Amino acid sequence: MGKLPNPDLKELLSCIEASREVIVPPATGYDSGVHILNDEEYLVVSTDPCIGVPEEWFGWLLVHYAASDVALFGAKPEFCTIVLLGPPATRVKVFQKVMMQVCTAAKDLRMTIITGHTGTYDCFTTLVGACTAYGAVKKDKLITPGGAQAGDAVICTKPIGLETVTNFAMTRRALAETLFTVERADALQDMTYMQTCVQEATLLARVGGVHAMHDATEGGLVAALNEMAENSNLGFTVDLETLPILEEARILQTRFHLTQNELLAMSSTGTLLAAVDPKTEAEVLRKLRNAKTPVRSIGTFTQSRKRVLQDRERTMRFPREAEDPYARIMLK
Repeated sequence: MGKLPNPDLKELLSCIEASREVIVPPATGYDSGVHILNDEEYLVVSTDPCIGVPEEWFGWLLVHYAASDVALFGAKPEFCTIVLLGPPATRVKVFQKVMMQVCTAAKDLRMTIITGHTGTYDCFTTLVGACTAYGAVKKDKLITPGGAQAGDAVICTKPIGLETVTNFAMTRRALAETLFTVERADALQDMTYMQTCVQEATLLARVGGVHAMHDATEGGLVAALNEMAENSNLGFTVDLETLPILEEARILQTRFHLTQNELLAMSSTGTLLAAVDPKTEAEVLRKLRNAKTPVRSIGTFTQSRKRVLQDRERTMRFPREAEDPYARIMLK
């Protein structure tokens, strides 16, 4: 379930012809594409699906998934298209409810909805959405996941496991109350609004010394850090003890017998990773904290291609493959 493995995805994309107008073509580890808009600007474009999320947040998440990817490239999300597809039994009221959420999210982000498509089809068994978002960025302000430099600090905003834990609290409410307490389950549901990177990515794009950004969506920290390192031709060292892992994520680790790799690979939409010049690291941390965004410095990108996870007692090899347990946790 989910994204194709990188080797299969690379083969799938191999038929796409190169273009001088395209600055960032479809590639593994890049959640947006970029093409020339005019002499001064690029256009950043991202498309994301939405499926299997709580209905009360469906439209909001649909917009923020794609808008976040645009913002992570340094652009302001300005426009979007919306596709909503469902099984024949889908009531019009369901589409209307989701579109109200879409319109609210777009208004809050000052985005304009351009076009879209809505319909019901026999081949669908559940509601499916897709959003394409795009926005312009000055050519010298473009940021990509492949721009990290040796010596950069690895900055992590918001907790690891955020998406998995908050969605679990909503969709598996009875078990969440048993495992976390009723009060904590309520609090986790209220954290759903954190499943976006738009605000902090927009803030970071205005700060000098931010060389790369990526969100820890499917595959969590493992997928995101590996993709940044691979596309930047670097390695990294991460301090296990500094990782902002939700206590409830550790409870789920015990409940579902997850490995450490699976814990670190939990889907964490809304959690942002950034490669930051050490000269501006303090300023970045201060500005994010002033914006009420939880943030930590968790490691360093290195010239060595080694990818290392360490704690006080040992040094380990950082996992190369992301074993995301999201589906198992939600369905088991």
